[in-house]
Amino acid sequence: MSVSKASLQSDLTEAIRARDQVRAGTLRMVLTAITTEETSGAHHEVSDDDVLKVLAREAKKRREASAAYEHADRPELASTENAELAILEGYLPAQLDDAAVAEIIGEAIAETGASGMAQMGPVMKAVQAKVAGRADGKAVAAAVREALTR
Repeated sequence: MSVSKASLQSDLTEAIRARDQVRAGTLRMVLTAITTEETSGAHHEVSDDDVLKVLAREAKKRREASAAYEHADRPELASTENAELAILEGYLPAQLDDAAVAEIIGEAIAETGASGMAQMGPVMKAVQAKVAGRADGKAVAAAVREALTR
């Protein structure tokens, strides 16, 4: 499923017509982030890959905010963040499970011939190219670090 700025705008129109305030608000927020991405630095039209990166970044913000609200004992705010996160995840590609990430890391280590932490950079580059938004970068880095120290 390819997500573009135009498809998000179309979904926003449908959400407004359906009077779905949470969905409309979430899509407005994403479209604003995309517009900011377009106007930051050199003006450029965002590609579908850029849109996915913005969606992933916004989803990560919602996850972190939800955890912070849970920790602060504010379940009503956490549920709002979780509702927005659910909408954003509907546009993101399916996330890889730990076993699939471990398999990709094993392949990348074999391809690069890495034998220790000194080769973490090339391994991460190879792994990130294969997971491309389907796994959390921090978790992938931790798994690569663990695999290279064994």
